[in-house]
Amino acid sequence: QVQLVESGGGLVNSGGSLRLSCAAYGRIRSISAMGWYREAPGQQRELVAAVGSDYRPNYADSVKGRFTIFRDSAKSTVTLQMNSLKPEDTAVYYCHAHTEVGPVERVSEYDYWGQGTQVTVSS
Repeated sequence: QVQLVESGGGLVNSGGSLRLSCAAYGRIRSISAMGWYREAPGQQRELVAAVGSDYRPNYADSVKGRFTIFRDSAKSTVTLQMNSLKPEDTAVYYCHAHTEVGPVERVSEYDYWGQGTQVTVSS
């Protein structure tokens, strides 16, 4: 089991910045990837940014050049720095961790989610 605790978020004007942080607890050695997803009202949850086991960041096209993700494996944390925020970034943001448990030939994979944090960007 992995528990994810998020912090950050809130209300900001268009063009402003926010930082989201997420700390993982529990079976953290099983975590292979961590990242952030978001869900706007009436829309499906979508990937915002993630860092896999190769530690190369992956960003949604809509946030490239504005958001930066950083994963600290030693501290089991992932941070999302969001700059030049736009009203369309308004959503509930969820921390995500993907885990792999067991030998390679019989690996079990699980996904864990944080409780979500609201980000609202006013125009």
